[in-house]
Amino acid sequence: MCCVFLILVFLGPRTGILVWWLVDQARWNAVFDTFIWPLLGFFLVPWTTLMYVVVAPGGLEAFDWVWLGLAFLADIAMYAGGAYKRQEVPGYNQYVSRGGQQGQQ
Repeated sequence: MCCVFLILVFLGPRTGILVWWLVDQARWNAVFDTFIWPLLGFFLVPWTTLMYVVVAPGGLEAFDWVWLGLAFLADIAMYAGGAYKRQEVPGYNQYVSRGGQQGQQ
């Protein structure tokens, strides 16, 4: 578990999912019945998927929903932060107006 935490800190949640799945497939099989849910979680909500794997093998209880909610907020913050800083990305098209049409000079 310590190594998974270090991978999350330095490389992000998707790498943590991949490494944890490679190392401990039994836990993932205990949590998910099919491969589609972890795959969708990998692409759409990686923090929530990781937290679900942490709390779900014994069943979800009252406080586990708080952890899942915090992980979902982390996923939303990840997407919102990317959208907020989009204008500062080098090479971003500065001539597109907020309305979506080409700006005129």
